[in-house]
Formats: sequence, structure tokens, C-alpha cells
Amino acid sequence: MTVATEASAAEPATEPKGPTLMQRMVVRPEIGAALGALLVFVFFSIITDRFLSPLGVATWLDDSSTLGIMAIAVALLMIGGEFDLSAGVMTASTALVTALLAVHAGWNVWFALLASLVLALLVGAFNGWLVMRTGLPSFIVTLGTFLALQGLNLGVTRMVTGTVQVAGIRSADGYNSAGWVFASTLNIGDARIQASVIWWIVLTVIASIVLVRTRFGNWIFAVGGALQNARAVGVPATRTKIVLFMTTAFAGWVVGSCSILRFASVQANQGVGLELHYIIAAVVGGCLLTGGFGSAVGAAIGALIFGMARQGIVFARWDSDWFMLFLGVLLLAAVLVNNRFQKRAERVRR
Repeated sequence: MTVATEASAAEPATEPKGPTLMQRMVVRPEIGAALGALLVFVFFSIITDRFLSPLGVATWLDDSSTLGIMAIAVALLMIGGEFDLSAGVMTASTALVTALLAVHAGWNVWFALLASLVLALLVGAFNGWLVMRTGLPSFIVTLGTFLALQGLNLGVTRMVTGTVQVAGIRSADGYNSAGWVFASTLNIGDARIQASVIWWIVLTVIASIVLVRTRFGNWIFAVGGALQNARAVGVPATRTKIVLFMTTAFAGWVVGSCSILRFASVQANQGVGLELHYIIAAVVGGCLLTGGFGSAVGAAIGALIFGMARQGIVFARWDSDWFMLFLGVLLLAAVLVNNRFQKRAERVRR
């Protein structure tokens, strides 16, 4: 017995093996989008020489950036289990408020930007509060907000200017400094990188840190995955979702500010229809339509795929109508891939 006991004690304890590299990759929601982006990049790099030229790179990064800024915020909201169909029209609403106050009311551009930011955050907070207060689907609530904002954009702009366009902000006080923040360019070799690209990168980093390194990020996954369970363990679900709706509104303000200060004019119907593109970019980036699963980096990559494909088609001199076919195929493929990755991720975590 003593010999047997000593032999047993001498045997090294077997430690459970950790997940393999492949298993760790499967857990990441953005892995499918990263592979898709690599495929699109290689394909258009071969098809057309313009794609990798300095002008070409700057163009598809520019195209991706404003979509990416919104897609990141929409992805956080979708992980939290909600949708915001007013995200697209919010970009026009904030730009119009900024332009009307700066051009027609004589405000300094910075004060006009602050006023439009306050409006955006109030609308976002209202959306979140109404969804949580009434229990109505966010699809319905934000559809109502979308229609209301679209009507206000058209009605107020036509009443003040007599048209559906506001222009002339370049002559307003504070334009130069505000334009440097939201509409300047960074020259890297022959490439002119827009300020919106910098905003896109910075917001992606911030959103990723918040999502995976903070308590609030845990709350987002909790309210999106199982709302009642999250409430049962003390997660402030109402506050979390209101903040998420305010985040999409803030992103709309950033995009609207970049647009009005770069192009110096804004149309009242600008941004209408783009909300679906934001959702598609988030889904391509790994977000599930059912909530509780997704990635800010993945949404940024999903927007990058959009920009590369849209500009790649132009560079290749194809009919731009093919882009809609690409979007349809991409969305269906993303949904199928995301469901598969989510199921594998659940098995790995167990």
C-alpha cells in the first residue's frame, strides 16, 4: 500500500489543456469578416491596378470611414439586443441643425455643433427610454423617430431657406478650427487621408476597449443575451440601453459634422436609407440579429469590406448595380457564417 501510494504521489498531475489557437480564433466574432476583407482586398488588387494606388487606398478608406463610424455604434446597440432605424437620418438632422444655426442664426460653428450634439443625445435618450418604458420593439420606436426626423428635416429646412439645402457654412465664425477637427486631411505620401478615417480608427479602439475591458461592456452583452437574467443579477438594463441609443446618436452627430464641414452644404434628405447599410456592416462584422454576440472591430471591418467593394467596382469600371447584388450575397453569407461561429464559440466556452 505504501509503495502504491508513493508511486501515485510521484505521478505528475495532469493539467487540463487550454483551448487551441483555432478554438480561440473561432470565439472571436470578427474572424469571418477579417477573412472576407482579405478576400475582397486580394480580388480587387488583382482586378485593377488603381485599387492599391495612393489615390485608390485613400478613396476606399474614405468611403469606409463614415459608414464605419456608424456601424461601430450600431454594432454595440445590436449586441445589446436593439436596432436604431433613425441612425441614417440622424446624420442629416445634426448637420442641418449645425448649418442652420451657423449660417442663418449667425452662431459660432462650435456652439452650433454643441447644440446639434445636445439634440442628438436627447433624441437617442428618448428612443432608449421609450423602448424600455413601453416594451415596444426598438424597430417600431426608431422607425417612428426616423419618419419624424425626416419630416422635420424637410419642413424646417424649406421653411427657413425656401429649398431643401443649406450651404455657406465656410463663412461662419469658427469654421476653420472646427473644419480642422472634422474635415482636415492628412497627407501620407501621395495619399490624402480624411479626418473621418482618423475618427473611425479612434472610435473603433475606444468601442473595443469599452466592450471587452469594462463592466459596461459586460452589461451590453448581458442585456443583449438575456435581459431578464441580467436584471436578476443587478445589471442596470434601462440605463445601459439608453446609453447605447445615445451612442448611435453621437455617432450620427460625428458623421453629420464631418459631412457639413467637409462639403459645406447638406441636403434635407441626406442619409435616408443608409441605416440598413449600417446594420448590414454590423452583421457582416459578426453581430447576431438576436443580440448578445458581436464585435466593434468586426463592424469596422464590415464597413471596410463595403468601401473596398464599392470603390473596387468603380475602379474596375463595372456597372455599379452589381454592388447591390454583392450586398445581398454578403448579408446572407454573413448571417450563415455568424450563426455557425456563434454555435462553435458556445461549445469552446463550455
